Amino acid sequence: MPTPTEIRLHAKSRQLLLSFDDGTSFTLPCEYLRVYSPSAEVRGHGAGQEVLQLGKEQVNISAIEPVGHYAVKLVFDDGHDSGLYSWDYLYQLGVNHDELWQRYLTALKEAGHERRA
Repeated sequence: MPTPTEIRLHAKSRQLLLSFDDGTSFTLPCEYLRVYSPSAEVRGHGAGQEVLQLGKEQVNISAIEPVGHYAVKLVFDDGHDSGLYSWDYLYQLGVNHDELWQRYLTALKEAGHERRA
């Protein structure tokens, strides 16, 4: 699995740039990273236990903390800091961004929540 060569936060635009050693790069919104946090608080403890995250349109990352040579902990300005984002997970979030983003938007709509721009 590719490993990151660069992780750079663009705080003003609330985007995280990820470049990998296979030449791919992704720019992922902080909202997307927050609502797809790998934490149990978001993902639950098994299939069907996911918790839809609402009102995260303006969330930003306040810190990026390395965890060994395999992951980072993203600290969000809404206080969420319990997910460890492995290199594999970040790569998959990048590769599957369009599909996962649409899934999130559909879930919001089904829950009757309207995203604030």
